[in-house]
Amino acid sequence: MNDGSGIAKLKENISKRLIGKDDLIRKMLTVLLAGGHVLLEDVPGVGKTTLARALADSVDCSFARIQCTPDTMPSDITGVSIYHMHTGEFEVIPGPVVNNIVLADEINRTSPKTQAALLEAMEERQVTIDKTTIPLPEPFMVIGTQNPVEMTGTYPLPEAQLDRFMMKLSVGYPSAESAAVMAKEFLAGTLHEETRPVMDVKTLLEMKEEVRGVMVHDDLVQYASDLVEATRHHHDISCGASPRALLELLRASQAAAWISGRDYLIPQDIIDTAKDVLPHRLLLSAEARMNRITRYAALLQVINTTTVPK
Repeated sequence: MNDGSGIAKLKENISKRLIGKDDLIRKMLTVLLAGGHVLLEDVPGVGKTTLARALADSVDCSFARIQCTPDTMPSDITGVSIYHMHTGEFEVIPGPVVNNIVLADEINRTSPKTQAALLEAMEERQVTIDKTTIPLPEPFMVIGTQNPVEMTGTYPLPEAQLDRFMMKLSVGYPSAESAAVMAKEFLAGTLHEETRPVMDVKTLLEMKEEVRGVMVHDDLVQYASDLVEATRHHHDISCGASPRALLELLRASQAAAWISGRDYLIPQDIIDTAKDVLPHRLLLSAEARMNRITRYAALLQVINTTTVPK
């Protein structure tokens, strides 16, 4: 069972690069242990790429970064098939997506066609290049970063791709105290020192296996299902959460419970996790948008009106 030492080492290692964001780091580790993908959305310069890179550097596994631009092609992500004239055969060259942790930086700056190149990899854990299917390594995690869609030169992610991200998180500005510490380390030249791995792949896979063993009572499965179902009937929501959302909500809740040192789920795990797993999957009604009601606010109404099992 989880003794907390492995997670503590990861948290401490990452917090050296991103100061004062312990709660955000915990959520990133929750997604990693749950086997999901995460989308980081915020304004430029708050540390989205730094967080993703620090997480990848803390685990001794393969890492690739895709810098998304308007002219990035799908083959730049998945790979290409090259014809060799001297042999008369094609050679498949896998792209950067065939790695354990893949950072798709500024994912909403590339075209929808290129964004869609990640769909198969994120859902089926494989990539197909000219009829050749390549399984992706385990663990596999996509970390997408994006600027708010209101900013110039961005393409909103389609709902089908948003639904494949387990959580959508915001980094946010640092507190005044954290900013002062960061500034001092910057002036001392120690802010972005190299982050060394503190965990290997074998240990991470063992932790993920323990997460899958966290006990979920039937009443809690029903509660999670009721929450997702309620999003489909709320007056402010025109399109509720998908069945995939229910499965990812349960898996993320298991990871949250495990990180808390428990091998069983409690209702609060589901409530807390739902606030990060569900909002980006909801589509608001026209009236709700006119009244400036947010997805998060609509979800809170759903949570507050759904009976919690005892």
